[in-house]
Amino acid sequence: MFSQIVDPLNNLWLTGTMALIPVVALLVLLAVFRFSAWLATLLGSVITVALAVEVWHMPAEQGLRAYLYGAATGIWAVDWITFWGVVLFNTLTLTGVFELFRRWLVAQGTLDVRVQTLLFAWAFGALLEGLVGFGYPWAVVAPILISLKIPDLDAIRVAAIANNAPVSYGALGVPIIALATVTGLPLLELSASVGRVVAVLALLPPWILIYLVSGRRGLRDGWPLAVVGSLGYIAGQYPTAVHLGPYLPDVIGAIVCFASLLVLLRFWHPAQVLGYGGEPVPVGESAEAHGLTRGELLKAAMPFVVLIAVVVLWTGPWSPLPKISLFAAKVEALSSLTNSKTAAIFNFAPFIGGTAILVSWLIVALILRPGWAMLRQIFARTFQQMWGALLVGVFIFGLAYVFNYSGMAASLADAFSKVGIAYIVIAPILGWIGVALSGSNTSTNAMFGAFQAMVGRLLGLPTLLLPTLNSVGAEVGKPVAPQTASVGVATSRYVRHEGDVIRHNMGWTFAMLGYLILIGVLFYLFLPSTMTP
Repeated sequence: MFSQIVDPLNNLWLTGTMALIPVVALLVLLAVFRFSAWLATLLGSVITVALAVEVWHMPAEQGLRAYLYGAATGIWAVDWITFWGVVLFNTLTLTGVFELFRRWLVAQGTLDVRVQTLLFAWAFGALLEGLVGFGYPWAVVAPILISLKIPDLDAIRVAAIANNAPVSYGALGVPIIALATVTGLPLLELSASVGRVVAVLALLPPWILIYLVSGRRGLRDGWPLAVVGSLGYIAGQYPTAVHLGPYLPDVIGAIVCFASLLVLLRFWHPAQVLGYGGEPVPVGESAEAHGLTRGELLKAAMPFVVLIAVVVLWTGPWSPLPKISLFAAKVEALSSLTNSKTAAIFNFAPFIGGTAILVSWLIVALILRPGWAMLRQIFARTFQQMWGALLVGVFIFGLAYVFNYSGMAASLADAFSKVGIAYIVIAPILGWIGVALSGSNTSTNAMFGAFQAMVGRLLGLPTLLLPTLNSVGAEVGKPVAPQTASVGVATSRYVRHEGDVIRHNMGWTFAMLGYLILIGVLFYLFLPSTMTP
């Protein structure tokens, strides 16, 4: 059995620096040379394997098996979910169902820019993030906001900041699934710990959003919108994350947020209707009616009802389906930190969350009955959109498995543990840096997740704390991620001007990161039991 070497260069800091090379190489390829993510992760894989064999003395044959098991895990645990999630989204788009929902939503917005912002950017953005992710909330929400007379650059910033809280549960929970896969921590417990931190984080963005579109004047009499918007999302997100897992917190959180805001508006309205910049809207103007029949409204709601029902019944704690495993393949090593066995494992469980999304799509397709020509268009569009992301899932998990199996992650963790308890401040910053440069919360969790968990064990911290802060730190960095921005600006006049967007978002992203660091410290000092499985 291969025994990992914690310090192959006989100099802890030199070894730690060497272990950073795959991370730095990957980020330089993405952020400096602007390589496509799939190509960057492929080249990063080559670099990682070469270092693992030459410096950490990992046996090549065992390392290749570890890489293949990781790649297979990327396909089955991540790509299988994201592919069917995007197929479902494209089905709703091409059949016109999504447009029905959008028309209904716009009609609920009134002419008050604060109401519009929380309904479209905050609640609707969370729904899109929960279903698809990958920058689509920016691309879909920003044009709606621009049509409501918010300047392009400000509309994109509002869509980006609103996207902060939901990202960890984006694309039907894929980032959390990735984190659980590489750390070996229980999926439901990780979902719950991230949910607790996100619930506190989500208290702030609605206040920022109202300030961004209407200034202090808008906050003076619009604060009930911020309170209900944040608590409404949390009321759906938090119990879902804690009790049901990572698949639906965004979707249910968004729906509960919609309902909460619409109930509030039945009994209360701001004293004055404000437009962008806090300017009063002339009396007598009103939002356009949606013009939808009851049947069209039911048709617009049906896919979300089906998705929630199937996924809850299929993946909830009461279901035996996700636990069924047909076979598992693994390659073992002796850990350099714990002197116990560690393994790179591929577990083929046929009824995981991705299969639940497939079944949801089949039911929706049977109800909507798209023709064969439209089905071909749905799958063609999905492959066109997703082929690069699907390859990233293969390469980044192969890279991460070798990084962990070879002992490189353990060497890096040993070096960072010398920082001591102050590392709690560094953990979310690393997540922020990872996603700001890679553009992917999933990739950041795959790359840093096991390393963060090892640092936590070496420092005696609550088991779930550092992996949780890594994931939430990554979501806070999304507004300044070049790859996310490139998708987000695709429907605006800022195409190929992502730098302008990133600079515009930067200040508020730093504010959210500082808030998250404070949250992490508070959980460590006062609520450590909530970060323990």
